[in-house]
Amino acid sequence: METRLRAVMPDRELVRLYEQMVLSREFEESCAEQYTKGHITGFLHLYSGQEAVAVGATAGLHKDDYILSAYREHAQAIVRGAEPKRVMAELFGKATGICKGKGGSMHLFDPGLNFMGGYAIVGGQFPVACGLAFSAKYRGEDRIAACFFGDGAVNQGTFHESLNWARLWELPVLFVCENNFYGIGTEVHRSSAMASIHRRTCGYDIQSEKVDGMDVIAVYKAVKYGAEKVRDTGRPYFIEATTYRFRGHSMADPAKYRSAAEHEVWKSRDPIPAFAKELLAEGIATQPQLDAILEAARATVQEAVQFAETSPWPDANAIWEDIYV
Repeated sequence: METRLRAVMPDRELVRLYEQMVLSREFEESCAEQYTKGHITGFLHLYSGQEAVAVGATAGLHKDDYILSAYREHAQAIVRGAEPKRVMAELFGKATGICKGKGGSMHLFDPGLNFMGGYAIVGGQFPVACGLAFSAKYRGEDRIAACFFGDGAVNQGTFHESLNWARLWELPVLFVCENNFYGIGTEVHRSSAMASIHRRTCGYDIQSEKVDGMDVIAVYKAVKYGAEKVRDTGRPYFIEATTYRFRGHSMADPAKYRSAAEHEVWKSRDPIPAFAKELLAEGIATQPQLDAILEAARATVQEAVQFAETSPWPDANAIWEDIYV
C-alpha cells in the first residue's frame, strides 16, 4: 500500500529532506552559541522552527530558479547549496565567508546558486524579485523568481507595488510568505486589517493558497504546484505558509510577548521530530539512521565553526573592493 510520503517522492529524497532540516536546526543553534561567545556580532535572526518551509520550498523549485529572502536566511542559503563553513565564516565576518565577510548574517548572497540575497530592509526583496522575473521573461528563460518574506513585510509599500507590477506585467514570481505570526513583537492581527495574508492578493487578481508551514511535505507540494503554475502561465502565484519561530525575533529578543502555553503548542508541532516519526512509521528510515544523520549534522556544524574561527579577517584594502563607485 502506498504511503503519504512515498506517494510524493523516493525514499532517498525523503531522507534528504530530513537531513537538510536537521542540519539547518543544528547550524542555527550553534549560531546562538557563537553569538553568546561574542564570535558573531550585530543582529542575528534565527530560523529554528521554520525549517520545513526552506527545505520543502527549495525542493519544489528548479536549480535555475532565483531565490530571494529576508534577513532570517541562513537555512535557505544552506539548503540551496551554500557551504555551511562559508556561511558560518560570513557570520564571523571572515574573509572566507560567502560574501568575503562583508555581508554578515543578514546579507548572504551567492549568484552561482541563484541565491540572490537576504535583505535587511523589510520588503527590500520584492522589487528585486520582480526585476529578476522581468529579466527571465525578457530573455525567454525557463526560470522563475521565488520571493520569501515574513508576515511583517506585508504592510510595506513595496509589497503592494510589487504584487501589482507582477500581475500587471505578468511576471513569473512565486511569492512565499513565512507567516510566523509576529513582526518582531507585534502579532499579525494587531498590525494587519486582513490577518489572513493569502486573502490579500485578491486585490491584485493573484491566485493564492494557505499551507501548513510545519509540514515539509505540504510545503513541497504547494511550492511545486505553485512554481509550475507560474512557469506555465507566466503569472505570479502566492503561498502563505503558517509557521513559528522557536526563538525571539533576534538574539536580543527574549520574546516575553508570547505565552508559554502558545510556545508549547507550537513546539509540539516541531517539523523535525514530526517528520522523523513519519519516516519511521513508513519504514523509510530506521532510528539508527536518524541518529547518524544528527551526528553527521553536528560534525558538519562543528567543522564550520572551526573553519570560521581559524579563517583570516579581511585585508584592510578589501574595503575598496566590490563597490559600485
